[in-house]
Amino acid sequence: MNRLFQMILDILFPQKRLVRELQMMDPFDLASRAEKPEGRAGKAILSCFSYRDPLIRQAIWELKYRGNKKVEHLLATILHDELLAFLEEYAPLTNFTDPLLIPIPLSKRRERERGFNQCRLLVDEIMRLDGGTNFTLSLALTKIKDTASQTKQDSRAKRLENLKDCFRADAEAVRGRNIILIDDVATTGATLEEARRTLRHAGARKVIAFTAAH
Repeated sequence: MNRLFQMILDILFPQKRLVRELQMMDPFDLASRAEKPEGRAGKAILSCFSYRDPLIRQAIWELKYRGNKKVEHLLATILHDELLAFLEEYAPLTNFTDPLLIPIPLSKRRERERGFNQCRLLVDEIMRLDGGTNFTLSLALTKIKDTASQTKQDSRAKRLENLKDCFRADAEAVRGRNIILIDDVATTGATLEEARRTLRHAGARKVIAFTAAH
């Protein structure tokens, strides 16, 4: 992250009590304390925590806007454990083997402004924890349209229209493959739905999504 930008953030938004708590936690502490989600953002979307939980909301903010390495490790460790548990139960029944792990991409402009993609940070840490044993990192999905913020769309229909055709998938890389998408937050699930539609259209076999929060 741009050092000057980080300094400005630290001045405007000094560390809060919840951030200090997160810095002292291990993944087990966070997993046992944080609120679990009620329901799902979509039938093929699994989330670890409820975004209503102030601790989780703060963690997502720290990851998304500060690239907080401690929070990255906490969330990635929990996601990795959930992914392994999912594969152990789901893969034998559905032949969901050798999955590609794909972070939801940002547009080039958005990533340049922020200095990183928080979803890529999560996936990189998951891959470090996994050691390439269960997953293969893929960047076969790119965002080709700089869409307006989803939070500014006041209906599901507008969210879907805002995201229409915003992604492109590398058909050669995804054809016939099982895919797990990683995102930080699923609100209505519209972004993940569009990403899933794009990947399926490019020939992906099965596409599911995991998020830190919903």
